[in-house]
Amino acid sequence: MGRGWGLLIGLLGAVWLLSSGHGGQQSSETAAQRCFCQVSGYLDDCTCDVETIDRFNNYRLFPRLQKLLESDYFRYYKVNLKRPCPFWNDISQCGRRDCAVKPCQSDEVPDGIKSASYKYSEEANNLLEECEQAERLGAVDESLSEETQKAVLQWTKHDDSSDNFCEADDIQSPDAEYVDLLLNPERYTGYKGPDAWKIWNVIYEENCFKPQTIKRPLNPLASGQENTFYSWLEGLCVEKRAFYRLISGLHASINVHLSARYLLQDTWLEKKWGHNITEFQQRFDGILTEGEGPRRLKNLYFLYLIELRALSKVLPFFERPDFQLFTGNKIQDAENKMLLLEILHEIKSFPLHFDENSFFAGDKKEAHKLKEDFRLHFRNISRIMDCVGCFKCRLWGKLQTQGLGTALKILFSEKLIANMPESGPSYEFHLTRQEIVSLFNAFGRISTSVKELENFRNLLQNIH
Repeated sequence: MGRGWGLLIGLLGAVWLLSSGHGGQQSSETAAQRCFCQVSGYLDDCTCDVETIDRFNNYRLFPRLQKLLESDYFRYYKVNLKRPCPFWNDISQCGRRDCAVKPCQSDEVPDGIKSASYKYSEEANNLLEECEQAERLGAVDESLSEETQKAVLQWTKHDDSSDNFCEADDIQSPDAEYVDLLLNPERYTGYKGPDAWKIWNVIYEENCFKPQTIKRPLNPLASGQENTFYSWLEGLCVEKRAFYRLISGLHASINVHLSARYLLQDTWLEKKWGHNITEFQQRFDGILTEGEGPRRLKNLYFLYLIELRALSKVLPFFERPDFQLFTGNKIQDAENKMLLLEILHEIKSFPLHFDENSFFAGDKKEAHKLKEDFRLHFRNISRIMDCVGCFKCRLWGKLQTQGLGTALKILFSEKLIANMPESGPSYEFHLTRQEIVSLFNAFGRISTSVKELENFRNLLQNIH
């Protein structure tokens, strides 16, 4: 059996052992089995199965998505990496060179991307840029049409409303800089130890839902806490359980990236990056993680389905004729919009989408409070990304949390999307360029993780 498949089987096996009460028994399974045997079949709280996701992602979606993300519109992301941590002051900055982020020089970013925050059309960009400038001065430019003035006021109101699940950077800040994501890839940087653990401990223990009667620690990172944690988790409603699974899936996806792009050799001649099987096993092997590894991988697939569903829902926004992936290069912009729509129609055709209608479907008052708690918890997590001591990790953490927050915003805006006009400004629902870039890049990271699981399964076939 393949090395990677063995790992998957092992993870699945560990989950079965835990659920059947035999978690303490030793297993003679291969390394591959200990990682992957539990990661197959149907996912909890879903009607979809892992095998369907693998086939759809790896052979139909992944290649086209990677091509789209290499385009100028999606490779440049504006981020403020100098925002102070809002929760504590004792941040130890990573001094390793692989933690550094190289921002773009001004002439490296296409003029069309720098010209405005919203990308619909060249004419709309010019109007919106003027209006944003006027608004910052405390006035509205009366030379703008009444329709445009109304749209800008509605957009500003919407951005400041409680519909956003992330606290986004102020991209007008002098500290905000464009970063070329292709030149600053997410990979292993050596950032680890107490500082890195503190981030995830705070995320799990302080921001995931839990009964007040339960005392810390209650996160699966704490040794010996797995059974206690999951017995508590299983008693939660589907929404709170889903919240934890989203965070766990994001954590798992990041760990897959770090294991797949690991610094294997560092000499004065060259650096060699590649798959570190040992690192992967330490994070996902069913035995080494006391049964936690398989659960992490299943949660990664759960996260994939959530973001896939959001992309299928937002298709009408991008189909509008006046929307452009505007960079200033009209030919490439048109080609990239065609590719984006092809990808979204492919996603729309996925046969086993997650059914979000079960979320917040109870008593109206309780559902509203639960949704608000859901949103506030996630906003808090987005703020924690400013506490990450490794700048490259902070970059990708901020991008991926904003991307997931944008996906949640889409899922909870279904009626607003359905009521959008076929052309012209959308008063009730819109996405900024920052949200669009983070949405697709975040999903691209998860898509890459699913693809890398196949690579690890193949590698693990050689371990006996």
